[in-house]
Amino acid sequence: MTRRDRALELLRQDSELAELAAFPFDFDLDRSEHGEAVRLASGPALQAVAGDDTGGTFFLCPNGEVLHASSEGEAGLVGDSVDEALEVLIGLPGWRDYIDLGLQPDSAGMTAAVARTEADIRSSYAPKLDVDRSRLLAGLGLRRLPQAELIRRLHRSLRRTEPDFVLLNADEGCAYALLGRLPRAPLWQAVLAPGQADLVMLRSDPTRRADTVDDPARRATLLRAAQYDRQTTDLPLLRSLLTAEAELGHTDELRLAAVLVGLHGHAEDHELITALRLANPDVYYGLGGFPEAPQELSSWATGFDDSNYGLEPADEDELTWAELARRQGRTELARVILIRLLDDAGPRDAPLLGYLAGQLAGLGDFTQAARARKLHACLQDDPRQRGASVISLASLQRRAGDVEGAWGSLQRAVAELDGPPPTPRADQLALDLGLPEQDRRATLTWRGLQLGHRAAEEHFLVARAAAAVDLSATAAAALAGGIAVLGTLTSAPDGLSKLAVAVTEEVGVGTRFGPVAPPGERLQ
Repeated sequence: MTRRDRALELLRQDSELAELAAFPFDFDLDRSEHGEAVRLASGPALQAVAGDDTGGTFFLCPNGEVLHASSEGEAGLVGDSVDEALEVLIGLPGWRDYIDLGLQPDSAGMTAAVARTEADIRSSYAPKLDVDRSRLLAGLGLRRLPQAELIRRLHRSLRRTEPDFVLLNADEGCAYALLGRLPRAPLWQAVLAPGQADLVMLRSDPTRRADTVDDPARRATLLRAAQYDRQTTDLPLLRSLLTAEAELGHTDELRLAAVLVGLHGHAEDHELITALRLANPDVYYGLGGFPEAPQELSSWATGFDDSNYGLEPADEDELTWAELARRQGRTELARVILIRLLDDAGPRDAPLLGYLAGQLAGLGDFTQAARARKLHACLQDDPRQRGASVISLASLQRRAGDVEGAWGSLQRAVAELDGPPPTPRADQLALDLGLPEQDRRATLTWRGLQLGHRAAEEHFLVARAAAAVDLSATAAAALAGGIAVLGTLTSAPDGLSKLAVAVTEEVGVGTRFGPVAPPGERLQ
C-alpha cells in the first residue's frame, strides 16, 4: 500500500472508521464482491476493495487509481488514488447526483444541488452528517476541501476513464458504458490533435518539414489535419506530403494527398502527379481515372473530394481514427474505438465484424478479435464461408490462450465444411450412378483448396499449443485430426508436412498415429 492509499489500510485496521465509511458515506469494505467478473480492456488486473448500497463496486487499479463500477453496466474513475477518491466520497456523499446535471462545479445551480442533496441525507438517515464527516476525515488524515473543488476533481477523473480505464465484462468482453453523462471530447480529437499541432508548427516554420514528412504515421495524421483545415498557403507542404506518400505506393493517404493538391488546379501539379504515376505502378493504379488534360485536374479532385472526403472530422468513419491511433502507437485509444464498434455491431454488419477481427488481432487483442470473428461466422450463410471463418476463429482462440475453445472450433469448422453425412438413400443413388465413394459429398472439395491447407496447419498449431499446457488428450486429438486432413490434400507446401512431423515429435504420440505421409500419398 502506497502513502497515497494509506486511508484504505487505516480502514482495514480500524473497525469504527470502517463502519463510518460504510454508513453514511457508502464505502463499505464488506461489499467488495462485484456481481460479475470484470477486467480492464488494457489488460491489467483489478482489486475490488469496497462496494456501495446500490450494488456498485470500487476497484483499485494497478497504479492506484480507483474505478467505480455500477450494477447497471457503467464505470468510471473517481480518483487518482484511494485517498483522493475518499476525499470525494466523504466530502460529497451524494456524488452520483452531480455527474449528470450538466452544471459547472462552481455554478450557483451546482451549489444549490449539493445543498439540497445533503439536506435530504440529514433528514432521511444521517442527522449527524457533518460531525461524522469531520470525524472520518480526521481519522483517515484526509483533507476537507471545498465541494466545488471536489466536483471538479470528480469530473476530471471521470473524463480520464477512456481510453486507459475502460471496464469489460470478463466473460462476454463487452465494455461498460462511461459513468455519467458529462460532456466529453470525442476520441477523434485526441487522434487528430498531433496532426493539428504539426500543421500549426509547419505553417510557422516550414524548415521543420522533414521532421514530419518523412514519418509515415505523422504524415498520415498531418494530411487529415490539412483536410479539415484547408489553406491555399499549404500547397508546397501538400506537394511534399504527396511525393513522400507516393514512395509507399497505393495507400489511403496517397489519394487524399493527390486530391488536396489537385483541388488547387495548377498545371504543374498535374505534371507532378503524372510523373509520380508513371514512376510507380502501384501509384498509377492507386490514382486510377486521373485525367490526361491539366485543365481537368480540379474537377477530378473535386469529384473525389465530394464523394470521399469532407470538412468535418466528426463525419469521418471511426475506423479511420482507430487506424490512425494504431499507427501513432496509441494502442489503447485504437482498442477502445474498435471495441465500442464491436459492441454496437448487429446482424447486418458481417463485413464490419470481419474487419474488426483483423484490426483487433493486429493490436494483439486476440480475445476481442475472437469475439468479433465468432459473431462474423454466425452471420455467414454459405457453409464454406462459415467454415473458413470458424477456422480463423480457432486461430484467434489459440493465440488468446483458449486452446480447448480453439479445438472445439476446429472440429466445428471441419464438420461445417464437410457437410452432413449422406443418407442411406443417397448412398444407394451414388452407387447406382457409379459415383466414386470419395466424391459423394461435393463439399469435400474444400480439402483441395488453400482452405484445406489452413485447416491442417491450424490442427497442428492447436496440438502444439495444447501440449505446451499439458492438455495431452486435446493435443493428441488435434494432431490426429491434422494428419487426417493432411492425408486428403492433393498438394501442400513442404512446410506443412515438416510442421506435421515436428508437432508429432513434440506431442510425443507419433508411434500411436504412425508416420506422416506426404500429401496425396497413402502409407502402405
